[in-house]
Amino acid sequence: MQNTIISTRGNTHKVHEITSQLLFEIKVHGFLLWASVGFLMPVGILIMRMSNREDSRIRKRIIFYIHAIMQSLSVLLATAGAVLSIKYFDNSFNNYHQRIGLALYGVIWSQAFIGILRPHRGRKGRGVWLIFHWLLGITVSLLGVVNVYTGLQAYHRKTSKSVRAWTIIFTAQISLIIFFYLLQEKWHYIKMQGVILCNEAVQPTDQEMSPRSKLKETSPQPC
Repeated sequence: MQNTIISTRGNTHKVHEITSQLLFEIKVHGFLLWASVGFLMPVGILIMRMSNREDSRIRKRIIFYIHAIMQSLSVLLATAGAVLSIKYFDNSFNNYHQRIGLALYGVIWSQAFIGILRPHRGRKGRGVWLIFHWLLGITVSLLGVVNVYTGLQAYHRKTSKSVRAWTIIFTAQISLIIFFYLLQEKWHYIKMQGVILCNEAVQPTDQEMSPRSKLKETSPQPC
């Protein structure tokens, strides 16, 4: 079973046959890139941001290893998707999906090498490295999300199949990731506000405090 797309330009006729095998390869390519830059990469960034609120060195190290594993797996899946596209697809780079994809592969591997060359804490250049690493990570995630959308549209144009459901599902997933990313910025503040309100609720008045207890500095207690 196959779909045939005929394009006419002047007197030249081009026939592109989309076989079931090619459709399968397109779907695998799409899944690999979604798993890589549409899921693992942004979730890995989200998890790494959790370490900023951790005081335990052990937990920080665990979070770092989870981040490193997810990002490494993301690079491997993106590479597999790139190999698949080079081997089986028409790479004329005449559309946004292929052009963004080419830039994306370059940035992904740049980010991977920068991650490997990470300076240790306290070393010179650590601050610059952190900023550059963060910017590249955000760039990869943004380009990846955009390219998933352009890939869905390219699939629709090539096969005439509806991608509305997949677009809605992917949009919902990205919205959740962004929500939790922004929530982390305020979560520590929200928790501190809860502690302050709790302490104010249980703090005794000046009349209730004994002279001895007034000399002691009260410490915040959990509610």
